[in-house]
Amino acid sequence: MLSDVAVVVAAPVPAFELGIVSELFGLRRLDPELPSYRYAVCAEQRMPMPTSTGFRVTPTHTLRRLATADLIIVTGAAPPIPPPTPALLAALRRAAARGARLAAVCTGAFVLGEAGLLEGRRATTHWGYADDLAARHPGTTVDPDSIYVVDGPIATSAGASAAIDLCLHLIRADHGADVANRVARELVVPAHRSGGQSQFTRTPVSAPQLPGSRTLADLLDWAAAHPDADLSVGALAARAAMSPRTFARHFAAATGSSPAAWVRSQRVRLAEQMLERDGATIAAVARRCGLGSPDTLRRHFRAVRGVSPEQYRTAFGAPAR
Repeated sequence: MLSDVAVVVAAPVPAFELGIVSELFGLRRLDPELPSYRYAVCAEQRMPMPTSTGFRVTPTHTLRRLATADLIIVTGAAPPIPPPTPALLAALRRAAARGARLAAVCTGAFVLGEAGLLEGRRATTHWGYADDLAARHPGTTVDPDSIYVVDGPIATSAGASAAIDLCLHLIRADHGADVANRVARELVVPAHRSGGQSQFTRTPVSAPQLPGSRTLADLLDWAAAHPDADLSVGALAARAAMSPRTFARHFAAATGSSPAAWVRSQRVRLAEQMLERDGATIAAVARRCGLGSPDTLRRHFRAVRGVSPEQYRTAFGAPAR
């Protein structure tokens, strides 16, 4: 059972993530029956440190405090990420060796990776930096879509507000869903968010770049602009004056994708934009983006974004009329 929590910071301190962790573990709840923790903000030196937003914070403890914490949470900075110091890496390794739980918020995963604590494990970080984490630590299975990942005693989370989801999970794992839900209500946040990071990424509706194939590029520009047209392989091949087999081969060579997969992703992205920007019914969105029926839209949208169109609209969009 967690009772002692320490968060590790290094300059520039991510103010938002530190605030989240401090809110979850450093403050007493309004409900006295909810758990409270010994809490410390730790760094190599107890001296004022710049934050990501300009003001300064002063840690309450040095790294020696990590020797007694049940849970150590590591924060990270926006890339380029300053390399962690040997003293910090050694302290984290000692904590892991004695059985402490370690968690990282956002790019704090890079620090755990440098300490060798993600080797052979699953992990996540902000979707914008997931490829970099995977490249630096090939022995780690990086999941770019998960809001948080827990692999044994090591936990990692996606960017910024995903720290809330991770901290609530850690509370839930120790105290049960009822306690975590009550803490979430005090913070006025969802106790659990549906879907993964893919619902927060932004990829524009556009045709792929096809060097040396102007005819194919023009065709796909047209297809992106007419999602409700017949965009079957046969129809697209006919417009390109190719056989379906030849067209599919040229398309895959140029884009690395099948025509059907590209058309499906374009239609889902258009549906996403419509859900954000207007109040059309789900049936109208499905029809206008070329997916036909609401059920088809829901199936493809969930496969790509991890949530239903209705959930996506609730989070990001205009109310249905």
